[in-house]
Amino acid sequence: MMALSDNQIAEHMKFMQEAIKEARAGLESGGIPIGSVLVSDGKIIGRGHNRRVQHGNPTLHAEIDCLGQAGRIGRYHNTVLYSTLMPCAMCAGAVVQFGIPKIIAGENRTFASHFEFMTKNGVEVIDLDLDECFQMLQEFARKHPEIWAEDIGEL
Repeated sequence: MMALSDNQIAEHMKFMQEAIKEARAGLESGGIPIGSVLVSDGKIIGRGHNRRVQHGNPTLHAEIDCLGQAGRIGRYHNTVLYSTLMPCAMCAGAVVQFGIPKIIAGENRTFASHFEFMTKNGVEVIDLDLDECFQMLQEFARKHPEIWAEDIGEL
């Protein structure tokens, strides 16, 4: 990964903070603390958080919720998806399927993600490796091991 400028880091952190707000909203509503925002031309056009527990829907991950909240935008070629956790296989598939050219992740330590799948399919992937995102999920996994194991397909 090439080094990011201070301006790039500041821009990414601005939107990642919004994804973190979504993760906290998910936790506060009884769910898993993973959040996501979709940005187009410097503006948030969709936001979401993991709602699997709240809606009893195993596919309602943060990235999928975010894309759903953005609605049908047609082309995704000028978007960036921010997520507090590097995407799983399902969410990485959605990124590739819709042609989202860039994903910015808060961390890639908690879960064996599909980073390589995305990069092999032309997606620019940046891992900010933020302790805040990592610690939020670690605490959740410690307090709710069964829910976390279900979310990552290890139950």
